Amino acid sequence: MNNYKVDFSGSVTSPKGFKASGVTAGLKKSGNADMALVYSEEPCAFGAAFTSCTFAAAPVQVSRRHAAEGEVLRAMIINSGNANACTGAKGLANAEKMCELTAAELGIPSGEVVVASTGRIGVQMPMEIIGRGIKLAVSELSSDGGVAAAKSIMTTDTVEKHLSLEVELSGGRVTIGAMTKGVGMIDPYLKTVPHATMICVVTTDCGLTNGELSDMVCECTGESFNRITVDGDMSTNDTVIVLANGASGVKVTNASDAEKFKSALKLAMQELARKMVMDGEGATKFVEIKVVNASSEAAARLCAEAVANSLLCKTAWFGCDPNWGRIVAALGYSGAEFDPGKVNVFYNEYPVVRDGGDAGTPESELAKVLKNREFRVTVELNNGDSDYWVWTSDISYEYVKINAEYHT
Repeated sequence: MNNYKVDFSGSVTSPKGFKASGVTAGLKKSGNADMALVYSEEPCAFGAAFTSCTFAAAPVQVSRRHAAEGEVLRAMIINSGNANACTGAKGLANAEKMCELTAAELGIPSGEVVVASTGRIGVQMPMEIIGRGIKLAVSELSSDGGVAAAKSIMTTDTVEKHLSLEVELSGGRVTIGAMTKGVGMIDPYLKTVPHATMICVVTTDCGLTNGELSDMVCECTGESFNRITVDGDMSTNDTVIVLANGASGVKVTNASDAEKFKSALKLAMQELARKMVMDGEGATKFVEIKVVNASSEAAARLCAEAVANSLLCKTAWFGCDPNWGRIVAALGYSGAEFDPGKVNVFYNEYPVVRDGGDAGTPESELAKVLKNREFRVTVELNNGDSDYWVWTSDISYEYVKINAEYHT
């Protein structure tokens, strides 16, 4: 097993050859930073994944096309404060224009730029502000700009989310850097090219091919961002971009290298996914739902996601109420087939349901578990050998307040 040390002070500029910036263009009434640029001095191989929401935002559509048609990428421009979603032909033109303006300032083809946006849906992008912001973002590019970039993509996030880690391959050491945002409207189901609101940028100075990265992104998002939910709502703008510029001079040359790098990439994505749930809008609990001994992974997933997205379960957890009836009800409507008489449920190591009924553990003991910041719900279906896990949060008064008053 590989042991990677994650550096939470690291960022997208930790790998060699990457620069970034985070600036205030003027999109947010708060005056907070609202535009980020990530740029590689060398062309990058890439992997990408985007929301599967039918109402995919304009920047998703443009970036998806650039990723499908291009061989390399060099830059990603990101704004917060406006999602540019449900904005029609004008919105698409504006998203494309963001790539063109960025490319012109950097002196590269516009097809080598991808774009992401987050914020309010249904509002046209103020392109005069955007144009000034892009000029500023390019002028502020720095090899130390990764943390500023992570701060500038935040919306209702309370903390910036970024990290780096190093991987020792057969040819030497490579670095992975990453940042993400997203704490509400989080229930991503990302599809990879060509096959959350969360936006994630991963950079690495490792040498990889597009094919290698696409396969890795598919697997790693499936075991990270696609396993989290805060409120069960998929965004129109979910985007993951992984850029590999090879600036370290070290390439993935064999199966062992590929497995090591993939394992590190997965860890980076999982750590960021975990941070997203921990910082979920108004969240006070981090809950792992683990369904085991299911007839299939699909059945286990149905059960895990039903419990993770149940408002009754989530509000009970907020109130430290070990009301297991809500868990079994969610299992029952999940659509999975199982024998209720064989089901066991646990809060951490404490049994709450045994063979479909009350396990007899005192509620006072169970309430102690739910007072923790983190705990686990384990469901044993006992009709197979498949399993699935999901990370979720509770729903608090603060979540309702944030979303009742939301206006970027």
